[in-house]
Amino acid sequence: MNTEKSPYTATHGGEDSPAGPMPRHAILVHDWLTGMRGGEKVLESFCRLFERAPIFTLVGNAAAVSETIASHPIKTSYLQRLPNAMKHYRNFLPLYSNAIESLRLPDCDLVLSSSHAVAKGVRPPSNALHISYVHTPMRYVWDMFEAYFAKELVGSSKRAVARAVAASLRRWDVRTASRVHRFIANSENVRERIQRHYNRDAEVIYPPVDTGRFSASSSDEGYYLVLSALVPYKRVDLAIQAATKLDVPLQVVGTGPEEAKLRRLAGDKVSFRGWASDSEIAGYYRGCKGLLFPGEEDFGIVPVEAMASGKPVIAFGKGGALETVIDGTTGVHFAEQTVDSLAAAMETAERTQWDAEQIRRHALAFDTAVFERRISEFISQRWDEWRRGDMKVL
Repeated sequence: MNTEKSPYTATHGGEDSPAGPMPRHAILVHDWLTGMRGGEKVLESFCRLFERAPIFTLVGNAAAVSETIASHPIKTSYLQRLPNAMKHYRNFLPLYSNAIESLRLPDCDLVLSSSHAVAKGVRPPSNALHISYVHTPMRYVWDMFEAYFAKELVGSSKRAVARAVAASLRRWDVRTASRVHRFIANSENVRERIQRHYNRDAEVIYPPVDTGRFSASSSDEGYYLVLSALVPYKRVDLAIQAATKLDVPLQVVGTGPEEAKLRRLAGDKVSFRGWASDSEIAGYYRGCKGLLFPGEEDFGIVPVEAMASGKPVIAFGKGGALETVIDGTTGVHFAEQTVDSLAAAMETAERTQWDAEQIRRHALAFDTAVFERRISEFISQRWDEWRRGDMKVL
């Protein structure tokens, strides 16, 4: 083990921290740095908490992430040196577990991992506390293998290889859960998966949403909104077909490999807007009648953003939406992933009088400041237990 102490110190390090005693030497671990999505928003908060902590990751592109993240030293695995690694990193799935274990972390007080794939399986220094914030156990080898590797999507040969790789990764994923001292789950939904797959408990701390980017809007330009990557498991097809069935306008904001197929399903009142900037997205929220959210997500930041804009969310009643969308108050749940079920929920939403300010107040409970306060408190409490030698591994 490298016994050199990491030179990077925590912003709030020291006994006089507002959150209590904090570890002074921290290392952050994240799966990959290729863009700014929900997981990177969590990492951004970690970067503010531990201002100069290095980030260890499989592959990373500083130009693809925020200035806050890019200002930290970024240490990558050997995958970074492979041909086309940044563009096609998902093709290296069979190497993920080996690559994360190849990272050699310097001696430190705390390893704080942000994991939706293999980051939680990093090897921490023997004297370090390891806390892992889990966005989900690897969904493509556990709960959503079919969505990623259905035969009609990848073909028989690639599916057979993927099945073998997934089985190996599941065994590795369970085995390496013992490297984590305490888990944090991004929702009760993910907490249940952690219990089911790893036989471990987790604290639930909902991920950060920058609600300050939005304000309650009662304006209604007559269209429903979908804001999503255009990939199969998001079920944008249901939103398009339901809007076409009801003959109501729908704006689809996002890009992805399913776009050509989805365009063929769309009626005259469905518009594809492609990629949008943050300011443009805020404008789409302000003008919509409501957000359609037909997929099942681990948590789902987009519904919270819509509610922060005072807009109701018509959501599939499973997964994270059950924890964020209050049926009848901030939106409508529909029970089945069918066109008829979604269309019926949209008709219910049409008949409901929505209170934009009330919807926004609910969304404020998921604000970034709430997340950062809770994370600080959790780390401080666990660090105090670790130093006293009475850490409970749940």
